[in-house]
Amino acid sequence: MSTAVSVRPGHESGVGVLDKASLLLGVLENGPASSARIVAASGLARPTVYRLAVALERLRLVTRDSRGRYMLGPRLGDMAVEVRGERLVEAAGPVLAGLRDRTHADARLYRRRGDLQVCVATAELSPALGEKEPVGAAFPMTSGAVAQVLLAWEEPDRLYEGLRRARFTAETLSCVRRRGWAQSVGEREPGVATVTAPVRGRDGRVVAALSVSGPVARLTRQPGQTYGSAVIEAAARLGDLSGR
Repeated sequence: MSTAVSVRPGHESGVGVLDKASLLLGVLENGPASSARIVAASGLARPTVYRLAVALERLRLVTRDSRGRYMLGPRLGDMAVEVRGERLVEAAGPVLAGLRDRTHADARLYRRRGDLQVCVATAELSPALGEKEPVGAAFPMTSGAVAQVLLAWEEPDRLYEGLRRARFTAETLSCVRRRGWAQSVGEREPGVATVTAPVRGRDGRVVAALSVSGPVARLTRQPGQTYGSAVIEAAARLGDLSGR
């Protein structure tokens, strides 16, 4: 038996269509639902449910499952990732500093923005030792350990689309998933080695990439073997601190 959903007192927007959309989304918070179930649970008229569902589907706020039932759409997940991303940046400082001191390498946090990997937090060595890369620096998702980590655990369609432009292969990403880290040497900048691990949200989704980088002479040409475990541990700690 369906449970009726209502807008709680004090939570009305004052805009009728928005409150109706909120009712519809409230039904879908409990899982996929047919049009008939949405009508029964929300009290909305069937034509209203149809119009709202179609509009919300166009906005990617609603989607459909294999049985044609409505369910919460991917854009809501993307919004949640953005909220977690802000908490990540707030929590990143001590974790990055600890990783920098442990590895004697620059430590940085990256997030994906469309087709770009963007540096959102750093803990760098002194100018004489480190490779400088300021917060806000952005690079294409086509090469390097950071791009590999941000792409390796994507949904199949986004992974396939990313690989079309990438300089690495599906086999490379398979290795990244198996090891839990990615490494690159001189791919984005000559003479620089990098090790990167995924930062995960509460649902297991990769929301950022934690990376250390420095001269090959110090990190070696197989930096993952030496620093992979340290980067994985720091990434897991950052996920915990930011509310996994």
